[in-house]
Amino acid sequence: MHMSEAVAQHMRGVYRILDVDLLPTDEQNIKDIVHAAEMTGFNGLNVTYPFKMEVIALLDELSPNAAAVGSVNTIVFRDGKRIGHNTDLWGFAESFRQNMPDAPLETVLLIGAGGAGVAVAHALADCGVRHLKIFDLDPSRAGQLARLVQANRPGLTVEPVTSIGEAVSLDLSGLVNASPVGMAKSPGTPFPLHLLRPGMWVADIVYFPLETELLAAAAKMGCRVLPGSGMAVFQAVRAFTLFTGRRADPVRMKAAFDAFDIIPRATADA
Repeated sequence: MHMSEAVAQHMRGVYRILDVDLLPTDEQNIKDIVHAAEMTGFNGLNVTYPFKMEVIALLDELSPNAAAVGSVNTIVFRDGKRIGHNTDLWGFAESFRQNMPDAPLETVLLIGAGGAGVAVAHALADCGVRHLKIFDLDPSRAGQLARLVQANRPGLTVEPVTSIGEAVSLDLSGLVNASPVGMAKSPGTPFPLHLLRPGMWVADIVYFPLETELLAAAAKMGCRVLPGSGMAVFQAVRAFTLFTGRRADPVRMKAAFDAFDIIPRATADA
């Protein structure tokens, strides 16, 4: 997305994947990776699971939204400083606003209180959710996020829950998976599928695969679904501006994202 948008704006952009899982064990060090990227001359980095909180200790400054949510997914190297931003918050909120404009927002369950979860929780508040329930496998982390969101968005009622079962009720409007469960390397579903109801909406921030097991089951049940592609595109739109100082075209970047699914399939069939 970043490279194709750079070309469209008559620039040369280089965007490289640094997949920690593919590095030797002794090189899987986020501190060394950030330092190497900075010394190599990159304008910045996007940061994904599981480093969005850990990387904060390596930065010189945080943008107001990154400081508020305590999570960084975009680092900009500028004037000798490392500046952390969070474009996930706006990315999820914009995707939700555009694709689920009339979704009921009375009571929503958020699964996952990690680096992505903190951004999504604040985004849900900004989208108008009135009662947010938060579940995480680590109850203390769910409680910590609940307190943070309550402090940052005092008009919202936030409640940590110790089990998904206790969070599911007849008035549950929708749910968001902000955990890594459902990713290609972490298959499965974080939400018991038998608890789905047609009146609920279901969102997932996972975008590889684009249709997770949870979304497929929800769609089959008749639920409205929101895949992770929207958040992936809009967070990239904001990050592109931070990296280059130029406004990105969301439509063009969405087209680039959609092409990802076409190219591998064509290659596989060749």
